[in-house]
Amino acid sequence: MERFCLDCGTLLKGRIDKKFCDDQCRSHYNNHVKADDSLDIRSINQILKKNRSILKSLNPDGKNKVKRKSLMQKGFDFTYFTHTYSTQKGSLYYFCYEYGYLNLENEEVLLVRRGEK
Repeated sequence: MERFCLDCGTLLKGRIDKKFCDDQCRSHYNNHVKADDSLDIRSINQILKKNRSILKSLNPDGKNKVKRKSLMQKGFDFTYFTHTYSTQKGSLYYFCYEYGYLNLENEEVLLVRRGEK
């Protein structure tokens, strides 16, 4: 039974479980397979980094109140965040890494920075 390289299609010789003719074909094939997943991850990480940067720039002291509109004008995307934190009182904070925000009344947002543990 003839076997062929999964990347370039060259006839394989040698071990019965061999899948690639050389390291270059193996690397190329695996990079191509992983490229589709990493594109989505890269675009989401780019949004999260931008959100974090905006929160950091508007919150130099660790706690600040701003208008929701000012975040949106800088390009903040409220649909992406790394995690949430719910207080015992029921307040829900959204975080982009260590910088977070709490939606308040009157289109205001409380910006916070999570401290070191």
